[in-house]
Amino acid sequence: MIETDPDFEALLVYLKETRGFDFTGYKRSSLMRRVDRRMSQVPPADYAEYLDYLQVHPDEFTALFNTILINVTGFFRDPDAWAALHREVLPRLVAERTGPIRVWSAGCASGEEAYTLAMTLAEVLGIEQFRERVKIYATDVDDEALAHARLATYSARDLQGVDPDLVAKYFEPAGPRYTFRKDMRRSVIFGRNDLVQDAPIGRIDLLVCRNTLMYFNAETQARVVSRFHFALAPGGVLFMGKAEMLLRHAGLFEPLDLRRRIFQRADRVTAAGGPLLSDPPPTPAWAQPPGLDRLRTEAFLASPVAQVGVSADGVVAVANRQAEHLFGLSPRDVGRPFRELDLSYRPVELRGHIEQARAERRTVRLDDIVFKPPGAGEELHFDVQIIPLADAGDEPSGVVIVFHDVTASRRLQEELELANRQLETAYEELQSTNEELETTNEELQSTVEELETTNEELQSTNEELETMNEELQSTNDELQSINDELRDRTAELNNANSFMTAILTSLQAGVIVLDREMRILVWNRRAEDLWGLRSDEAVGRHFLNIDIGLSTAQLRPAIRDVLGGRSERVQSEQVAVNRRGRTVDLRVVCTPLATEPDGVTGAILVMELTTGGNPPGPGAPAASPA
Repeated sequence: MIETDPDFEALLVYLKETRGFDFTGYKRSSLMRRVDRRMSQVPPADYAEYLDYLQVHPDEFTALFNTILINVTGFFRDPDAWAALHREVLPRLVAERTGPIRVWSAGCASGEEAYTLAMTLAEVLGIEQFRERVKIYATDVDDEALAHARLATYSARDLQGVDPDLVAKYFEPAGPRYTFRKDMRRSVIFGRNDLVQDAPIGRIDLLVCRNTLMYFNAETQARVVSRFHFALAPGGVLFMGKAEMLLRHAGLFEPLDLRRRIFQRADRVTAAGGPLLSDPPPTPAWAQPPGLDRLRTEAFLASPVAQVGVSADGVVAVANRQAEHLFGLSPRDVGRPFRELDLSYRPVELRGHIEQARAERRTVRLDDIVFKPPGAGEELHFDVQIIPLADAGDEPSGVVIVFHDVTASRRLQEELELANRQLETAYEELQSTNEELETTNEELQSTVEELETTNEELQSTNEELETMNEELQSTNDELQSINDELRDRTAELNNANSFMTAILTSLQAGVIVLDREMRILVWNRRAEDLWGLRSDEAVGRHFLNIDIGLSTAQLRPAIRDVLGGRSERVQSEQVAVNRRGRTVDLRVVCTPLATEPDGVTGAILVMELTTGGNPPGPGAPAASPA
């Protein structure tokens, strides 16, 4: 069990009051995990701060709801279950209905489930009959997902699990995507409906709610399932997800295929009351037969219920045969003070309770008193009643102590509890086999002796696992989208780099790019030919510290003027001797390297020969010294 956090509960109440989203019925473990995931992406560190953050930033609501509402869905999800619905359930359901067929997809997310229903029903009825008879109501609480569902447009990746023949039959290509055919799209109606707060849609023949209930706690699940029972027409079918069971709602639904979670609405049976009888006629007064007192005495003595009468002064007045048999009393004990008998304190202390009954003038009841008679092999269980007696003048005359033997009912109760445990065990084993979850099997084996509480905890664990799987799938989809985007950006960057390299290589002038610290960032091919220094030897070095034959000291003021923003273009001419000993006449132009937000971030040096011709390559002869 997760301890309730008051700040988190206050956050849920705020969401309900301000935006109409009631998450108070959701399981706290998965809900807190989703909210924590969103909070890790924004500044607030706890729930109280996050509530304040929501009040100041209304746009955060959309991001929070998109994180909480896990829209993991797909066409024909769990194909085996959809095949069973198509093959075994829908033909019978369609045959029993002569009029319109109403279908409700509750928690439809982005619409894949609703269009799967449309294709399945069209395969059973035919497209013409489908258009005339079927209405599919698809609902969800996520407005953004509903907007996507209404477009009825999906990518090839979304349709990977659909048979190619069905894609060709029910979808129309629209560029790189596919659109559900318009004549059938008119039979699918999308709308917002909160299963917890809003009224259900009525007279439904087929209700599909898969992997939605597992996010709710047990109380909310019971309320939603009751609404589903109300929404379904007599004989209607409920199709649920593989992690959801209706063990606690067997009176509302009957399983058609328990392994695939297909149920049918069960009609509640109310016992028909018989005709009311009038009061019996009054019994006429008869004269008392002779010997009535003797008859009463014998009836008391022969009673199967052990009884002992004690007078007002604490003396044993009478004890029947059953009391004598059970507690070892004899006729000689009549007239003795009750406190002297073993019965006064065994099997239970009676003296104080007798005084209580006399003083309060009410029956004192002691339940489940265990007593083992001397020489008996088994224990007996009694419910003891101490009944105060009064004479004709309403004066206390004593008490009667009645020992009701409830041993048989106790055994029946234990047998019933054992039968209930065995029944719960059978349910747990069936659920374990169907879900085929090894972790769940281990938990079921360890709790096989528990009753309904253990069954609910195990069901909650299964739903939690399915919820985490849904979250992981959602995260994987997000990572896949990010990877695709990064791949596209990388390709664009590579193209830009190739384009820039081609430009720098094709220039007939030497180009050197410096950062603000005068470290070399770019050294193009023409600069390599001009000065005999390769790019990998030059990039990263300080421009003023390299020895290439160029008078860098002469260029230093021009570079600093450009870097300081004092000049936009500085031109100078130099005569230099490169590393190959070749004299070159140069025109050097220095311009700023500027970006839009940051201003001047470096300098660009463009070096052109003023004497014409190209500088000699590595094999050219060096110029003779002057």
